[in-house]
Amino acid sequence: MNKTIYIQDLGIKDYANTFDYQKQLFDDIITVKKKNRAENGNLKTDNHFLFVEHPHVYTLGKSGDINNLLLSKKQLSDKGISYHKVDRGGDITYHGYGQIVGYPILDLENFFTDIHKYLRFLEETMILVLAEYGIKGERSDGETGVWLDVGTPFARKICALGVRSSRWVTMHGFALNVNTNLGYFDHIIPCGIRGKAVTSMEVELSKKVDIA
Repeated sequence: MNKTIYIQDLGIKDYANTFDYQKQLFDDIITVKKKNRAENGNLKTDNHFLFVEHPHVYTLGKSGDINNLLLSKKQLSDKGISYHKVDRGGDITYHGYGQIVGYPILDLENFFTDIHKYLRFLEETMILVLAEYGIKGERSDGETGVWLDVGTPFARKICALGVRSSRWVTMHGFALNVNTNLGYFDHIIPCGIRGKAVTSMEVELSKKVDIA
């Protein structure tokens, strides 16, 4: 098993090109796994972790409802926002400047084969990061991601999660609102959940946070 993870910071990169790069890395791992199975081989599979900031984009998961996007094609164009329907779980979300997006492209057979455990580990990573800044992140039962003030009228999401897994290889990942312009969430029903607010580290700390 190969537990080495190659980390890349892609800086600011548009969603479509980043998706293509993710898919290339994902497909390379799948190809090795297929070859191992066909030839009873023992080639190692790679693991990757991409960090990126996207220009304004809405993405809709494979089981998402397009009605959760509240803008027309023309309005999207006028506002300079792109839109993509993608093959991850979850509903609609926003990516934009001031948000850290992480894409772990891992062969979970190098670590453990439990997708629910993987999601909980991603949440725990974000909870621990937020704790470093004095922000108390929490899980909300039945709602993937990281939230603040769960169980109160002031519950708000600070990190969204959505992944895809095939042959235990993962794609997509998390989006942590750092200095994000939250106004862009007004044009969607985030993650398809009505009546729940979103927040950012900047809002919670009343100051901008160094993205690096």
